[in-house]
Amino acid sequence: MKTTIGLLAAVLMMLTPAAAQKGKQEVGGRNNIPAHGPTPRAQAPAHSPAQAGHFAEKPGHPDAPHVDKGKVWVGHDRPGVDYHLDHPYEHGRFTGGFGKSHIWHLAGGGPSRFWFNGLYIGVGPKDLAFCSDWNWGGDEVVIYDDPDDPGWYLAYNVRLGTYVHVQYLGGQ
Repeated sequence: MKTTIGLLAAVLMMLTPAAAQKGKQEVGGRNNIPAHGPTPRAQAPAHSPAQAGHFAEKPGHPDAPHVDKGKVWVGHDRPGVDYHLDHPYEHGRFTGGFGKSHIWHLAGGGPSRFWFNGLYIGVGPKDLAFCSDWNWGGDEVVIYDDPDDPGWYLAYNVRLGTYVHVQYLGGQ
């Protein structure tokens, strides 16, 4: 009887963290990695929270650009934010692979210059506030092409479900 109770207690202890994580997977997590990037702004529906400067369109969602349920790119259509570059693709084009079949593990750095697999990326100045909780030495990201802003890509943080505009800075 003691063995059965001990075994049951051990199983319950192992399941508790998994149950806690399940609730945190609503916005981010591997199950919610977007299959594709956002639609171009001309085709994208407007989201009133982004227009008001906030992105948490419902309780429990981050107040940063994010992808809801792996489908809706909240915040990509924010008005008044210009990502124009005088020299798009100044360091070449990112060729590491796009979309959910290419999950990259951040290997160091910080917002202005981080890397994975010998490829260097930098967060756009207008998006710096949205990546303050990223783990630059371990988070997983997925890269998408930005359909509206030449020279920019979108780095989606798998753990948080948030994304930022990034530029490719070159490779090895």
